[in-house]
Amino acid sequence: MTSQTQVADSDFAIDSKQSASLADAARDYIGRVKGGDMGSLPAVAGLVVLVIVFSFANDRFLSTLNIANLFTQAAAICVLAMGLIPVLLVGEIDLSAGVAGGMSACITALMIVDQGQSWFIAVLVGVAVGAVLGLVIGLLVARLGIPSFVVTLAFFLALQGVSLKLIGAGGSVRVADPVIRGITINNLAVGLGWALAFLTLAAYAATTLLRYQRQVKGGLQHQPLSVLLLKIGGIGVILLGATFLLNTNRSLNPNFPISGVPYVLPLVGVLLIFWTFIYGRTAFGRHLYAVGGNAEAARRAGINVLRIRVSAFVICSTMAAISGILASSYTGKVSPSSGAGNDLLYAVGAAVIGGTSLFGGKGKAQDAVVGGLVIATIANGLGLLNQASYINFLVTGGVLLLAASVDAISRRRRSAAGIG
Repeated sequence: MTSQTQVADSDFAIDSKQSASLADAARDYIGRVKGGDMGSLPAVAGLVVLVIVFSFANDRFLSTLNIANLFTQAAAICVLAMGLIPVLLVGEIDLSAGVAGGMSACITALMIVDQGQSWFIAVLVGVAVGAVLGLVIGLLVARLGIPSFVVTLAFFLALQGVSLKLIGAGGSVRVADPVIRGITINNLAVGLGWALAFLTLAAYAATTLLRYQRQVKGGLQHQPLSVLLLKIGGIGVILLGATFLLNTNRSLNPNFPISGVPYVLPLVGVLLIFWTFIYGRTAFGRHLYAVGGNAEAARRAGINVLRIRVSAFVICSTMAAISGILASSYTGKVSPSSGAGNDLLYAVGAAVIGGTSLFGGKGKAQDAVVGGLVIATIANGLGLLNQASYINFLVTGGVLLLAASVDAISRRRRSAAGIG
C-alpha cells in the first residue's frame, strides 16, 4: 500500500507538497526532478527545442497560419492520447483504439449519409459504439484475464473488417455535414475567442485561489501563494498569447480574411479540463492511480479493481470515438483504413513523450496534450522542410525511444529514492 500511496503522491504533488517560500518550492521541485519525478518537463523542453530549430530552419513555421494548422492537426492525436492515459495508468495497453475511433467515425458518417440522421444523433451513436467496444474489451481483459495485448490486437484486426464491410473495399464516405466538418475548418468569432480565453483564465485563477484559501483556513498542506500566482500567470501568457495569434488574420489572400480560434481547440480544452478534474479531484481518479501502482494493495484497500480496469477501457474507446470523428472532420472523409495507420502509435507516443509511464500508476491528462503537440510539431516542421516521409518516422521513433528511456530511468531513480 505504501508504494501506491507514494506513486499517487507524485501525481497529486500539488495536494501534498508544502513550502514556506518560492525558493523552498523551487528546491522541492528540483529535488523531485533529481529523484526521477520529472513529469512533463522533458516533453516541454523538447517542444521548446523543436520550435526553436524549426523556426530558424523555415520562417513559415511560426506564421499564424501554420500555428493554427499545427494546433488543428494535433487535436485528434491529443484526444486519442487522452483516452489512452487511463489504460496506461492501470498498466494495460489498447492496440485497437485507433481503429475503434475509425469505425465509430464510419458509423457516424453512414448514419448521416445513408440514414439521414442529424449530426447530433449520429455523433451520439458513434460515441456510444466506442463505449460499448471499450466495455467488451474491458470485460474480456478484467473478467476473463486475457492479456490486453491479445484482446486489443484481435479487435484491431476485426474492427478493420467491420469498417471494410460497411464501406466496401477502396471506398470512402464523405463527411460533408457542416457542423462536423466545421469543427476543424471553421473558427470562433474573434470576440467570442477573447471572451472564452478570459473566462477560462478567470475560472482557473478563482478555483486555484479559493482552494488555496480553504487549505490555509483548514490548516492543510499547500503551496506558497507566489507559486500559485506564477502558475496563473504562466497559464495566462500561454492562453492569451495563443488567442492573440489565432485572432490575427492569417489568410494568404487579402480578399478572404481568416481569423479566430478553431472550434476544435475549445473542444480539446474542455476534454482536458474534464479529465484533469476526474483524475485529480475524484475518488475514481485516485483509484486509477492506486490500481496502477499496486493492484493487489488496492484490492485489499477495498477498491473494486475489476470495475476500475473495465472503466479505463471504456474511457479509452469512448475518447477514441471522439478522436475518430475529429480526424474525419479534418480529412473530410472516412475510409476502411481510418485509424489503422500510425494514429495509435502517435497517440501512445504522445502519452509517453508527455510523461505518462508505460509501467502504470503515473500520468496526467495534460501529458497527452503536451506529447501530442510534440508529435504534431515534428510532422509539421519536417513537412515544411520538404523532408522525405521516412525522416518523419525516424525522428518520431527516435523521440519516442528517448521518452521511453527517460521513463525507465526515472522509474529506477524513483525506486532508488523510495518514491515508487
